Amino acid sequence: MKSLRNVNPKSFQEAARTLAADPKAMAVGGGSDLLQLLKEHTIAPDTLVNLKAIGGQDKIETHGNTLSIGALATLDSISHHAEVRQKYAVLAEAAGQVATPQIRNAGTIAGNVMQRPWCWYYRNNFPCYKNGGNTCFSITGENDFHAIFGGGPSFIVHPSDTAPALVALGARFKIQGANGTREVAAADFFQPPTVNPAKENSLAAGEVLTEITIPAPAKGTRSTYLKILDREAWTHAVVGVAAVLEMDGAMCKSARVVLSGVAPIPWRVPAVEQILAGQRITEDLLVRAGEKAVEGARPLAKNAYKVPLLRASVKQALRTASGVSA
Repeated sequence: MKSLRNVNPKSFQEAARTLAADPKAMAVGGGSDLLQLLKEHTIAPDTLVNLKAIGGQDKIETHGNTLSIGALATLDSISHHAEVRQKYAVLAEAAGQVATPQIRNAGTIAGNVMQRPWCWYYRNNFPCYKNGGNTCFSITGENDFHAIFGGGPSFIVHPSDTAPALVALGARFKIQGANGTREVAAADFFQPPTVNPAKENSLAAGEVLTEITIPAPAKGTRSTYLKILDREAWTHAVVGVAAVLEMDGAMCKSARVVLSGVAPIPWRVPAVEQILAGQRITEDLLVRAGEKAVEGARPLAKNAYKVPLLRASVKQALRTASGVSA
């Protein structure tokens, strides 16, 4: 591995200015994904901007009716935080299911939502869209774990577990650039490959994610994150479901359902949310929700198994989130 220059900024603005001025610089927080990309020779920066040098950016605090999570808060701290577990269970569960305990101790929430795809072709430096090429090799190649929704021209799946939870919770992301700040809804932060197949989010050059805010849930809100793996640990979701339901007894007043492991971005399913809203949770309703979740799926040659798996997972996640024995 080549030698790298390390920069320790004193603020996010200083970090953003360094990144904007040097196209060969990259930001690093926990560093687990970046280190893997370096080892795989997928990226070759000259400078690392160490965001952990900026103090006090790992706090998890409540301000009024808003939960604030610093970009450098670790996944482990989020998964064990008492208020997050009580009010935002979907996020605590998602953070607690990322990779391994060692990675959760180092990995940050910002790093998790911005990690690069784990497509075999991208990680092995094929000249695909993600590596600056004009081909998605998975279309006719190894596509067992690729997208069944929203694919084209790239068919990667977004690897983050916390991203769908944050979208389902209506989170907002605060972003620092070299010349100012902006704020964007989590749902608008992630971008499909039709916008730019080389990117997974809307960060511009020189911008860094600094904070995540989540509004207080409505009374009666219950949530969960269900993750299906192809092996016991370390890996990413084959299928995942983030479900946030506002319940009144057995009645679902409103719902937000976001999928992972099946699309290039956290995949929200409004059709499922609509059939749940204002309805009493029953076995028949859960079956219909599962069927609605897979409508429009376009599996590739080797990943059609995701369709029945997703159908059953949505049903199970909604049953758990509702707290109703349908």
